[in-house]
Amino acid sequence: MLSKLKQKRSIKGKRSKVVIENGQISVRSPKAYLYLLPAVIVLVAFLFYPLIKILRMGFFERYVYITSTGTGFGLSSIKHVLADPVYQLALKNTCFIVFIGVPITVGLALLIAILINSLTKGKGFFQCAYFLPYVTSIYAVGIVFKWLFHSDYGYINLFIKIFGADAVHWLTDPKYVVLSVTLFTIWNGLALKVILFLAGLQKIDKQYYQAAKVDGTGRLRVFSKITMPLLSPTIWMVTMISVIHAFKTYSEIVALYGSDAAGPGNSAITVIFYIYNMFFTKGQVHYAAAAALIFLIIVIGLTAIQKIISKRFVYYV
Repeated sequence: MLSKLKQKRSIKGKRSKVVIENGQISVRSPKAYLYLLPAVIVLVAFLFYPLIKILRMGFFERYVYITSTGTGFGLSSIKHVLADPVYQLALKNTCFIVFIGVPITVGLALLIAILINSLTKGKGFFQCAYFLPYVTSIYAVGIVFKWLFHSDYGYINLFIKIFGADAVHWLTDPKYVVLSVTLFTIWNGLALKVILFLAGLQKIDKQYYQAAKVDGTGRLRVFSKITMPLLSPTIWMVTMISVIHAFKTYSEIVALYGSDAAGPGNSAITVIFYIYNMFFTKGQVHYAAAAALIFLIIVIGLTAIQKIISKRFVYYV
């Protein structure tokens, strides 16, 4: 009984206190709060204060940003945004990018990471090659993608014409612009995910694979029974990052179409582009804040669902 009790002893000094608990020594000093102060100031100034301001602005019918005054406090701005066809299209496009693009990019990143990890030679070269797009300007990449997706001279259409099919207007036809943005988003976010999966794979103890080899276990069973369970925390983290990145799709659209319009007739508009356009272009900050508030609720809801699901499928060793 006594062994189960926590043994705690503290030694007080002039400015700090040393605590010995269960054989572990920790020092508690007021200086720690000073070290945390710069980070706290940054969080308050650039996260908590803007968030509170958005929560306040989103409930006004009319808001003047310069004077920080508004009229008509209520839910009218939120109702207006929800009924806006442009916002509905933006939400539809964003959901398409999230629910179609995220599974593809996570699956591709995992496959590429497994292939690189299985190499005996040239592993460092391929790691560098796949990480290179992550440090490349997205606007430079956008120029390349505009050339690839060009209706007349793009390499993708040249490849399609080999099989006798007609050229696809990837960037000008409203039916295909969201698909083009999704492909761009998948490629743009692939590099970081590959590196994260590689880090997760290299942390798995080789003894598990050696034991499976001794037992004569097939590769597919090794992957499903060893690699996937032990890699599940990394998969969950990469999925969370991918969902957040997909919801924030904005730079890809600007790189392809510019900041004036999200494709022909705003057919490729996303929620973030809608908020930016409503705030900076139209100057209706209360509608932009209301859209951001709705967007925040959706992201929190999806994050909570992911958290619940992860408890069933994520294994921590």
